[in-house]
Order: sequence, then C-alpha cells, then structure tokens
Amino acid sequence: MAKKKYSNKKPYKGYFTPENPRKYTGNPRNIIYRSMWERRCMVYFDRNENIIEWASEELSIPYVSPFDGKVHRYYPDFVVKVKKGRLNEIRVIEIKPSKFLKPPKEGRKKTKSYLYEIREWGRNSAKWEAAKKYCDGKGWQFDVWTEKTLRI
Repeated sequence: MAKKKYSNKKPYKGYFTPENPRKYTGNPRNIIYRSMWERRCMVYFDRNENIIEWASEELSIPYVSPFDGKVHRYYPDFVVKVKKGRLNEIRVIEIKPSKFLKPPKEGRKKTKSYLYEIREWGRNSAKWEAAKKYCDGKGWQFDVWTEKTLRI
C-alpha cells in the first residue's frame, strides 16, 4: 500500500521513516512530525543506541480544561525509554518554543494575540500539570524541551 501524503503542504510537517522501526512502539509507517524540532528529536531517538524504544503521540493523558471544566485528552509529543546504566528510565517529552513556558505579560491591551496567548498558557499549564502528576504516579519523568534544550 502506498504511503499517504501528509495533507498539509508546509515543509516542516510530514511523515518520518525510521531507520530502526523495531524501536518505535506504535505503527512505524504512520509517524507524523508537526515541526522540524519534532523531526530532529525523532532522528535522535531513532539513531541513539541508548534509546531502547520511543513513541510519538501514542500516550493519552486526561486533563481538565480551565476554560470549560471538561476532561480532554493530551497527547505528549514523545514517550521514550532510555538506557541508564543497569536501569531504564521512561521520559514523557513535550516540544515547545521557550516563549510558551512563561505566562503572557499582564497589563497589555486585550488584543486577539494576547487572548490567544492567555488561552494557550492556560491549556498548556493544565496539560503539563496533569502529565507531571501522571508521570510521578508511574515513576516516570516529564520534560518540556525547547530550542534551548535542543540547542537550536
């Protein structure tokens, strides 16, 4: 069966084909990246011998939206099992620009972009709090990686 083309024509989105498909825990023919940062991580996870297995958007974590009070599902970018000496460590990783790690500055005019930033900050904060709690309960690590983490 021929691989579907990703419908978005933006060059920073597409399908990733792993060199080591056995390391991928989902369907290795349906790995989608939504940014070049995510693609860069996929290449790293696929080629790094200390990464035992990895997945992209395969884990669903419930969280309560601060806007409607309803339970929604959060799919972190990656779940990675890392070889650490004799032990293995599981990390849940979200990729975001560093500007999304701080709340918007208060006192600004209520423009559309400001309201969007407020909404995204509230949603991300709720997702990350739920992910941290979920990971803590399993003895896993939750991280948000930025361009600084990726050294871009």
